[in-house]
Amino acid sequence: MSGLSAFIGGKCPQCRKGNVFTHKGTNLRHFRDMNTHCPSCKVKFESEPGFFWGAMYFSYAYSVASFIIIGFFFFTLSDDVHLGYYIGTVIAYTLVTSPMSFRLSRLLMMYIAAPYRTFMGNYTANR
Repeated sequence: MSGLSAFIGGKCPQCRKGNVFTHKGTNLRHFRDMNTHCPSCKVKFESEPGFFWGAMYFSYAYSVASFIIIGFFFFTLSDDVHLGYYIGTVIAYTLVTSPMSFRLSRLLMMYIAAPYRTFMGNYTANR
């Protein structure tokens, strides 16, 4: 499985087989629930306490980009847009896409850190 398809499918960044999340993203009650370890290779997903705090930066970047894109379409396709329509659309879009943003930002954090975690794990194991 390629890295991109494993990322989109929510698979482990190490083995690309085990699921990171316990439920589907459409399950709004449990979309945040994650496995603590990969079911396939047993790697720990949260390598240190607070590891996923960095994922907030990715989520923030996604939100700002979506606000700019929505604003661009609103203000270029229409001559007179009421600010309330723009704000309402942004709030609705944010609410609808927040489960996806949460999952993608955590996965992105794990996939970016995966090569370094493997290196550091090998370094400390050989000392």
